[in-house]
Amino acid sequence: MALVVNQSQATVQSDLGHLRTWMRKTHRRSRKVDSRLLALGATLRERSQQRALQRKAQEAQREALSSLALDLQALQDTLARLMQVVQSQGTRLDTLEGWLQVSGPGTTVPARPPTQPEPPSASSPKLQGSRQVLRALPEPGDSPQDFADHLQGTREPPGPGSQWTRLPERPGEICNIGPALVFPNASTENVVFLSPGFLLGLRALSVCTWIRTASGHLGTLLSYATEENDNKLVLHGWDSLSPGSIHFVIGDPAFRELPLQQLLDGQWHHVCVIWTSILGKYWLHVDRRLVATGSRFREGYEIPPGGSLVLGQEQDSMGGGFDSSESFVGSVAGLAMWDRALFPREVSHLATGKEFPPGAILTLANAASVGGFVQRVNCTCLELCP
Repeated sequence: MALVVNQSQATVQSDLGHLRTWMRKTHRRSRKVDSRLLALGATLRERSQQRALQRKAQEAQREALSSLALDLQALQDTLARLMQVVQSQGTRLDTLEGWLQVSGPGTTVPARPPTQPEPPSASSPKLQGSRQVLRALPEPGDSPQDFADHLQGTREPPGPGSQWTRLPERPGEICNIGPALVFPNASTENVVFLSPGFLLGLRALSVCTWIRTASGHLGTLLSYATEENDNKLVLHGWDSLSPGSIHFVIGDPAFRELPLQQLLDGQWHHVCVIWTSILGKYWLHVDRRLVATGSRFREGYEIPPGGSLVLGQEQDSMGGGFDSSESFVGSVAGLAMWDRALFPREVSHLATGKEFPPGAILTLANAASVGGFVQRVNCTCLELCP
């Protein structure tokens, strides 16, 4: 009996020993699990903090981009206002210049005499001269530009040292305009190539020329084509909705329709088409008057270099693909191009033959090839050009 009890106690002791061993192992494993859980929690907290920092950084970037966009919009608005101010100041300068020329050089306002003079007769030269000056004063409803146009007939000829032989009084008396080109009929052979073309990309452009045509439509004045696009820059009127309008194309198919009805009377007219990629602004001046303007036309665009530039024909391929129905019929004189937007005062001086704006990148002197029946004529004055 005692042996059985001893064996039972030994068995219980052995089981207790195994249980203690298992509990120690379980305790060690639980400590390892706790350590791993703590490490995992620390990693998760670290990642959470990193994500929070990333979110803050992204929010800061978004705020910075939003602020930058607002600043850019404000800058664009400021540039637009500045362009309008420049246009307005140019008109005011023209008006002031007309006032000064009405007064004449060296003219001063006389002081009030001590005694009242006898009133002059209606036929006296002094009174007639005063009436001429009074007639030159602006009416209350006249715009500054209209008044500047009215003053053109009151300007005196320049002195012997002037660049021009005389100051013109109306479009038909403009002198020193350079060569003229006559396109006598609608033919695919009548084409003029300007070389070199655009050596650099253009983010602004001014094209000014004298035009005379009696055709029912304007045809193609200018066409610039590249291997990528045959209508990178085009001025043509063959397919316009109205006969007296012209398509101003920059990077086909984008274009603007400009009114040029007054050009179809067979008289000489001065035309300036101006564009800048800043806000996509464009202006059309005809005989010194601003007749059309707009914005958001090819904003931020650049006209690429290396293309083919022709006068009188519309290119359907680079340097060719002409169609006689798109040909220009008429005369072109004093054509020039600038890689900047001319100011209104420069346009006015150019149209009156007073001053040629600096920095022209192309003129009719760059007419490298004159084909077909196109005639190149050197005219002393515009009224003598055919």
